[in-house]
Amino acid sequence: MSQNLPIIQRRRIEAEILKQVYETAKERHGLAEAQTLIGESVRRASIAQAQQFAASEPEGTSLESFIQLFDLWTAEDALTVEVQHADAERFEFNVVRCRYAEMYREMGLGDIGHLLSCQRDGTFCEGYDPDIKFERTQTLMQGASHCDFRYAYKPTGKPTGKS
Repeated sequence: MSQNLPIIQRRRIEAEILKQVYETAKERHGLAEAQTLIGESVRRASIAQAQQFAASEPEGTSLESFIQLFDLWTAEDALTVEVQHADAERFEFNVVRCRYAEMYREMGLGDIGHLLSCQRDGTFCEGYDPDIKFERTQTLMQGASHCDFRYAYKPTGKPTGKS
């Protein structure tokens, strides 16, 4: 799948497939196991996709290169964002409208929307650049008034695959 495809379109395609996997897993193994299966599968996919993005960075990864990717997530008005701070060390913003959450609810997947999308926000960093740390205390998907995204670049001194 093209890395230039807006992320919301990617997530819809993935969710259409994963919905059937989720329903089948619930029938065969129960709710908890189905959610664990979806959560772990999406986590692995998120890390792999992030590694693909990282590999395409000619100068290596950084918080600045990560911020440049942000347009893919917000394309097609997927997110309404209020940026609080953006520089080489911190990227902080609030999401006040999330069409990802709306889309999952419309697809009947609101109960696992946090697994399909929200958990990716942190796991993406693992695959893209482990020196980028992520914190969030609340999400629209789980009923909050906004999502509070806080990314920080914290070099560990370990190799990150940068040239």
